Amino acid sequence: MSANCRDSACAAPHTVISPRYRRILWIALWANALMFAVEIAGGLGSASVSLLADAIDFAGDAANYGLSLAVLSMGLIWRARAAWIKGLSMAAYGAAVLAKTAWVAGSGAVPAAMTMGLIATLALVVNVVVAVLLYAWREGDANMRSVWLCSRNDAIANIAVMLAAAGVFGTGHRWPDLVVAAGIASLALAAGLSVLRQARGELDSARRAALSFTDADAKLSR
Repeated sequence: MSANCRDSACAAPHTVISPRYRRILWIALWANALMFAVEIAGGLGSASVSLLADAIDFAGDAANYGLSLAVLSMGLIWRARAAWIKGLSMAAYGAAVLAKTAWVAGSGAVPAAMTMGLIATLALVVNVVVAVLLYAWREGDANMRSVWLCSRNDAIANIAVMLAAAGVFGTGHRWPDLVVAAGIASLALAAGLSVLRQARGELDSARRAALSFTDADAKLSR
């Protein structure tokens, strides 16, 4: 036992991951990478902070899906470590967008409502499809749950950007765009903290399991 479990990662059993889940993650990765490019272009072109915020979210999600694929077949402790990194990135993203929103509030042009609405609608379609594909794994470990939360939050954010576009169109002011950008940031911050808490619990469980393996090995060696 001691020869095979020197690394505490051995304390957590490897999970058999279905090929379907792996394919869905690849689909999600490429869909998010594509929408990042679309929303960056649209956000810059329309002067929309909420679109830029959503674009950064797409980039983070694409990276997160790639990280999930990298640790998919590893033990629980490695998946929990990956979830910890993703939780940190989600929380940092939320904090950064809040800071950006506060900075833009003092200056900036009124965004183009039509561009915001069209791109947000396209993004919503993409995220709803990904969220539906991932729905069956929403109650998995911290790594799987973080993937589901990313897709769910994105779909909510897209609806919010569509509402912001309607608000900008109706009022002629940029405040609806800023309010939604702050809302997206707050959602990302809350989700990141939630994933961090679950990942911390899974890491603690894996370490306790590693200690039990070590104790059992010591008893057998006597």
